Amino acid sequence: MKGMNLLHRIVFISNSVFALLLFTSYALPFVPPRSFPLLSVLSLSVPVLLIINVILLFYWIFFMKRAFLLSALVLLFGFQKLTSLYKFSGQKIENTETGFSLMSYNVRSFNLYKWISDDFIGEKIGAFVKTANPDVLCFQDFHTNGNSLIVNYPYKLEKLRGQKSKSGLAIFSKYPILKSGSLDFPDTSNNAIFVDLLINKDTVRVYNIHFQSLKISNEVNDFNDKNYELMTNRIGKAFVKQQKQLEILLAHKKKSPYRNIIAGDFNNTAFSYLYKTLKGEGLKDAFLDAGTGFGQTYNLKFFPLRIDFVLVDNHFDIQNFECFSQKYSDHFPIMTRIGL
Repeated sequence: MKGMNLLHRIVFISNSVFALLLFTSYALPFVPPRSFPLLSVLSLSVPVLLIINVILLFYWIFFMKRAFLLSALVLLFGFQKLTSLYKFSGQKIENTETGFSLMSYNVRSFNLYKWISDDFIGEKIGAFVKTANPDVLCFQDFHTNGNSLIVNYPYKLEKLRGQKSKSGLAIFSKYPILKSGSLDFPDTSNNAIFVDLLINKDTVRVYNIHFQSLKISNEVNDFNDKNYELMTNRIGKAFVKQQKQLEILLAHKKKSPYRNIIAGDFNNTAFSYLYKTLKGEGLKDAFLDAGTGFGQTYNLKFFPLRIDFVLVDNHFDIQNFECFSQKYSDHFPIMTRIGL
């Protein structure tokens, strides 16, 4: 810090902290949450840490200071993380007749409890789905009040959270369902369901999953209030539950005789142990193949969080991918077209 004025010294110290946190986060995909629950929480901050280090890199370049090397080296070491955060362009493959489209959407019970001050959110979601017209539709936080809103899907699997519950997971399909089931995660209302679809004489297994919820408000001040420590502990425990749910899913997937697609609300990021482990099971991220931009799927102010995914068998072609901006829920819908 020799030769720096007071402002540069303060920035350099802050830069050192953010660079160290980012560098530490690179190890998180290899660390099971069960081993270090609180450390795993850092994975949620990776998008912000990347952006901060990029800003600091240009700060030092602007002032022509060698301190730019601090963030530059850390970012270079984790360059793949940057491509997971932001895609400048995605591949475009011509749609084929044998391909099909799939949408994943956490609809937050169609605004049943009036989180949004709009009495027609359910109808707007129904109209949006009708316009987007996906061949397969995976809903998380589904509520049975949405059954009348979703039309033109002759096949459906619905798994509610209990005998008296009207909410849960649902898969709507234009293709025949040959087999279906539920994984029934223990001690939670979160779950995963699957269907085997007959698509153009081929059979494909589609999982719709809602990993353990973090119960984070979509307001930024939830990260800064006096309950920060309690929230961090809660998220750490949720990540431990997610690891158990991941193990149940992987054990089930290994018995699948078909090519697989896993879609849903992961409640975790592309920088996590959960994502790395699941993607390493012969799957690829549809967004990384054909998406663009941040791919934000959770409506958190000033925080580009991508926690909803479509992972597909490596042998499938991703023809396109789209993140929609409709604010009918705390999540944004995503849709991809998959070539068989």
